[in-house]
Amino acid sequence: MQILIVEDDVRVAQLISRVLQDNEYQPTIAYDGKYAMELIQSKDFDLIITDIILPELNGVELCKKVRIIKPHIPIIMLTALGTTNHKVEGLDAGADDYMVKPFEMKELLARVRAVLKRSQRSSTLHQSILSYEDLELDRNTKTVKRANKEVKLTPKEFQLLEYFLTNPERVLSRAEIAENVWQTNFDTGTNFIDVYINYLRNKIDKNHDFKLIHTRIGMGFILNKE
Repeated sequence: MQILIVEDDVRVAQLISRVLQDNEYQPTIAYDGKYAMELIQSKDFDLIITDIILPELNGVELCKKVRIIKPHIPIIMLTALGTTNHKVEGLDAGADDYMVKPFEMKELLARVRAVLKRSQRSSTLHQSILSYEDLELDRNTKTVKRANKEVKLTPKEFQLLEYFLTNPERVLSRAEIAENVWQTNFDTGTNFIDVYINYLRNKIDKNHDFKLIHTRIGMGFILNKE
């Protein structure tokens, strides 16, 4: 993950950079807003962490410009200005999160992970083609293929598989599936969802060397290659 740090305090910028590197991110530092914009225009970043008070171009204006040219990049604002008005100004400019200095690096890392996760999920939600291993779902044509062979699904089976593909390798509880696929909170003590999972398994996994839809006893179901 490429992360741009926009911070004119050299000590703070380098500290954040070291912490990000230690956690396997790839940070780049810009010490003013103007240079940050040049980097953003020439390179793809997964996240921007920016102070508000900056030379050349302040963080709020930087954020507004980013939202015009690369609206998908999540932004975390850092500032010593902790008033409600400053926070609102930053969020209104398009920031995804806001932290007041001084802050703990552990909290910053938690915010970074959360913002990146939301960004990735949002990106997945807008993809027309979802895939996992040799399974592919096309949202535009409403078709599904496993190992390049088309699989015929009912509309509800399609929605169920789509939800699995937007949440791969994550255990999904029956309640979560009910709420997101059926938009209901019906009694999850029934085997309604289990029946549909079995329908899907028979079409997706049957006659294949490895299975993709698995049960986690007492927890739910997961799309995973085991």
